[in-house]
Formats: sequence, C-alpha cells, structure tokens
Amino acid sequence: MIRVVLPLQLQVLARVSREIDIQVEDPATLEAVLDVMEALYPMLRGTLRDQVTKQRRAFIRFFACGEDLSHESTTSPLPEDVASGKEPLRVVAAMAGG
Repeated sequence: MIRVVLPLQLQVLARVSREIDIQVEDPATLEAVLDVMEALYPMLRGTLRDQVTKQRRAFIRFFACGEDLSHESTTSPLPEDVASGKEPLRVVAAMAGG
C-alpha cells in the first residue's frame, strides 16, 4: 500500500482527506501510482499530468524520502520506504510569482 499526500486543492477536487492509500503491483513506480489514482479518482485526470503525453504538469511536483522525483523517469521504481508504505509520496502544488 502506497501512501499519497495531496495538496488541499486536489483533496477538495477528489473529495478525499489529505492522505490516500493506493494499491499498485510491483514494481511500484510513479506512473503506476498515477494510473491508479486517475482510475480511482477520475476528477484528477489531467491535473497531475497531461493525458496525451503523460508529462507532469508544470506546477506539480512529486517528493519522496526528502527527494524531488519530479524530473525522474515515471517508470523508475519508487524508493523502498515509499513502496512499503513507511514513507508517503507527496504531491506538491508549486507556487509561481514573485
């Protein structure tokens, strides 16, 4: 079971609490997590990644175990602590402006 922490905007959109549990098959990858999230919560389709290219949206970031996974391949295995549920995968809505 993978724990995913969502920002407030996505919590409201999906009508979920701050943390959701996602079940994915091995190997646990970011792509697999996003596929399951979009299947369980269709209202999130297109908010985290483009539906055609599967590229991460510009102002969405993914963090796990203190590391920014945003620019890593989505098919790379997630850290073991995330895959085991010990640590959450954090989705962060970045802010723009200055």
